[in-house]
Amino acid sequence: MAGSGSSMLYSFLLFIATLSLQEVFRGKLASSELYTILGGFTSSLIFILLLTFIGNYQETSGVRTGWGAVILAEVVALIAASTVHRVSITTCFLFSAALLYEVNKLSGVMVSRSESRGKRY
Repeated sequence: MAGSGSSMLYSFLLFIATLSLQEVFRGKLASSELYTILGGFTSSLIFILLLTFIGNYQETSGVRTGWGAVILAEVVALIAASTVHRVSITTCFLFSAALLYEVNKLSGVMVSRSESRGKRY
């Protein structure tokens, strides 16, 4: 499993690359309905990458904000989606909510696994 520092670096680099590519191709992403939905999906990937970066930063610095990190990452992703198209804002929000649900579910599974592993000894 990757450490917090390397995960933070990789998520930040992927965040910058995804945001840059979205801005370069925003004309193409706004050209049709399907591409507009794809623009919302790429913005939701920006949300997950930024949330990973913020979470790892908080873990290394020892500070916890709870929902503040989620709200900040969502606002940045929605602003990025707004540069593509208005519909991309809505699809970004929906995709981000689904991805956040899945990440929360995965986190719960990993925590329960680590707790059951600790009880064996």
